[in-house]
Amino acid sequence: MTNLPPFHLAFPVISLAHARDFYGELLGCPEGRSSDEWVDFDFHGHQIVAHVAPQECLNSSSADVDGDAVPVRHFGLVLSMPDWHALAERLRKAGTVFIVEPHLRFVGKPGEQATMFLLDPSGNALEFKAFADPSLLFAK
Repeated sequence: MTNLPPFHLAFPVISLAHARDFYGELLGCPEGRSSDEWVDFDFHGHQIVAHVAPQECLNSSSADVDGDAVPVRHFGLVLSMPDWHALAERLRKAGTVFIVEPHLRFVGKPGEQATMFLLDPSGNALEFKAFADPSLLFAK
C-alpha cells in the first residue's frame, strides 16, 4: 500500500472526560490540542476530534454484513493481524462490551477479515479489522 495522507474525522461526544478515558487510556491514542469543547487524538497517525455535542449522539441503524448487525455509521482502523489480536485481548481484559464480538468474517472468500465492533461512551460505533493478506483490502 502507498503512503496515504492522514484523514481527519470529527464526531460528537457527551463528555470530554469519557472521550479521554476511552480514546486516550483504553485505545492508547495520544492527545493533541484541546479546548473546553473539543479534543484531538492521534488515531494511529490520523486526526480524530471529539466535540462536545450530546444532542448529536444518536443511535444509528444497522445493516446485515455476513450475518452481523453492523452499525451503519462507524469508523475505525485496519490493523495488522498481530495488532488486531493484541487489541482484542486488551479490550476483553478491560471488560469491553462488543456489539459484534471479535471473529472472522467472509471466511474462505476474497476479503476474509478479522473484525470487531464496539461503542465509545457516547454511542459512536468503531470497527477494528485486519486481513491475513492486506492486499485483499479492496478485493471483490
